[in-house]
Amino acid sequence: MELRVLKYFITVAQEQSFSKAAKVLNVSQPALSKQIKDLEDEYQITLFNRTTRTVSLTEEGRLFKEQAIEILNLVDRSEDYLRNNKKYISGNIHIGCSESICNRVIMKAIAKTQKQYPHIKFHLYSGNAQYVEEKIDQSIFDLGIVVEPANFSKYDYLKLPGYDLEGILMKKDYNLANKDFITPKDLMNQPIIISNQEMVKNNIAGWLGGNQRALNVVATYNLFYNAQLMCEEDVGYVLTFEHLYHETTESSLCFKPLNPPLMIKSNLIWKKYRLFSKAEEAFLEILNKELNEKA
Repeated sequence: MELRVLKYFITVAQEQSFSKAAKVLNVSQPALSKQIKDLEDEYQITLFNRTTRTVSLTEEGRLFKEQAIEILNLVDRSEDYLRNNKKYISGNIHIGCSESICNRVIMKAIAKTQKQYPHIKFHLYSGNAQYVEEKIDQSIFDLGIVVEPANFSKYDYLKLPGYDLEGILMKKDYNLANKDFITPKDLMNQPIIISNQEMVKNNIAGWLGGNQRALNVVATYNLFYNAQLMCEEDVGYVLTFEHLYHETTESSLCFKPLNPPLMIKSNLIWKKYRLFSKAEEAFLEILNKELNEKA
């Protein structure tokens, strides 16, 4: 299987048309159609549902598209690594990020890196810890930021300064909005919206004294924005980090910290025994200087 054919396949999937894809790729439509048909015949699989006007991916085609994109990303990253042997340091660094105030030191290091090495480019992706770890394991991400507790058996890591304060986001007209802080007893029998990350569930279970099942969890979320919308629409109380919601006098929502306080640390992780590119080495050197200044 040639990389060129993978690019052809992805372009057809994106354009949902062989004729449009042929124009994008600057090849003839018959040649493009033959390449895709040969691919399907070679592996005895149907990748596209074809009609006279459009094409759409089959279930097998959708799965193959994800794998093809990962393969081409890895090839691009390998080419970046080889280019770093030039006189100047260049390349792409892919970082998966959880939603954490601790990310700020990473952003400062990115800014300093780009001033010193303008040919280094950064690509940031938002997701929960499971997503970040999965992409690091697949070598899609070079580095990742995850909140504690985390399993470091497969990773090396740097502890990031600061912490996130856990609490409850709620509408200002809710009864609990009159309290200065929220206790485990306050949350019993209330509709709760909680992150679907296992480490968050473990944290809250510990805070509750191992009584997490007593919570009335009505919804879970991956990233914060949809949880905020659910809160605004009276779905329930959101367990989240303080910094994610910027409260103003006009806001319909308010944040109340937990008591006892629940403070969450974050870490920058990467695969153990990873060989860093020159771009990654340059970034991590600058990051370590930034961390030492804050120590």
